[in-house]
Amino acid sequence: MEKAVKHKPRIQDKIRLTLRVSYFASIFSLVFGLICLFFLNIFEVVPHVFIAFGALSIINNLAYASHQNLTLTYNILSILGLASATAITMLTGGINSSFIFVLAIVVFAGYATTRNYGKIYLYLTILIITLIFVQEISDFSLTRNVIPAESQNLFSFLSVIFSVYLLGGVLGKNLLKAHHKLYKTKMEIEERIHEKDTLLKEVHHRVKNNLQTVSSLLSLQSRGIKDERVKNLIKSSQNRVIAMAMVHEMLYMRDDLAKIDYKSYVEELSEYLVKSVKGADSNVSVNINIPQIELGIDTAIPLGLLINEALTNALKYGIKGDDQGEINIELKKIDDKDYVLNIGDNGVGFPEEVDYKNTPSLGLKLIHNLARQLKGNIIRDFSKKGTNYIINFKEIGQSDFHQSVA
Repeated sequence: MEKAVKHKPRIQDKIRLTLRVSYFASIFSLVFGLICLFFLNIFEVVPHVFIAFGALSIINNLAYASHQNLTLTYNILSILGLASATAITMLTGGINSSFIFVLAIVVFAGYATTRNYGKIYLYLTILIITLIFVQEISDFSLTRNVIPAESQNLFSFLSVIFSVYLLGGVLGKNLLKAHHKLYKTKMEIEERIHEKDTLLKEVHHRVKNNLQTVSSLLSLQSRGIKDERVKNLIKSSQNRVIAMAMVHEMLYMRDDLAKIDYKSYVEELSEYLVKSVKGADSNVSVNINIPQIELGIDTAIPLGLLINEALTNALKYGIKGDDQGEINIELKKIDDKDYVLNIGDNGVGFPEEVDYKNTPSLGLKLIHNLARQLKGNIIRDFSKKGTNYIINFKEIGQSDFHQSVA
């Protein structure tokens, strides 16, 4: 039902074009038939074919109002047109008849309707013209020219006018109208998309500004607190807010509002965290190995928060004081939606028996919860020095994100 509504304007254009061509062809045929009878002195078959086509074509159009089957109406019109044009062509000079060009109109109308019908009527028309030619050059001709010699020039003139008007005045004119209408619709859609993109950018910009305001408020709040433990908790919350704000900022800056280049994001986030925790002149190096991977906001934010927690823990507890340290971050795409994140440091680490279930550390709990939110799992890699994690996760869509949050 939705598909039918979506293509309704296109279907309406096809109906309008088919019926209009049919009505004009019917009227011209009836008039042409009468001209043949009363002005060109053509009495054999030809005028009767014109009149029969005109009458049957009008009946075909009227029948459409009842059955509403455009394909049936179009094919009946095309078969009537091919049969009538072939008969008139063979009786008015064969391969030399000016009326032979009417056969091309059927092909043109076929392509205007659908590519498949166009191909069918193209090959059928070529076959008919070939057969007309073959019977013309054979010793035994099936037909003869019924046009009186004195009327042949006028008949040719009227045939050309008939073809040109149907092709240009009816088919061409309506196709041009449809093209202009399509172009206008395309421009309107592009304008709406641009407006939505601008609005979405503004939303990301405002969300980023609001998150930065929250970060500033947390920073101001922490200045008046003497308790170092509480101060660190507020600072951690501030860093989480900044991690989310960076995603919205990068989406605002990009032309593609759906995804962000994750390597740039991780580089910016890690640089900020190292300066925030260790200061500008730290002895910590961060090695980032991320190929060209783009992630949507519903994956980018929870993954960014996870990386934020892992980096913060490494900088606070893994690499002590001003010691030299190394943090490694590697993100690999396994298939369409599956990824592996390897993240860790070469610091002091913590005992194997400690995990998120038996520790009061909010950071450790958050890492595991965020991995679960990303429909993944987290494994601690004990083969390396320090604290290292292997996180398998999936890129999630908006519906997945809401379900995992709920």
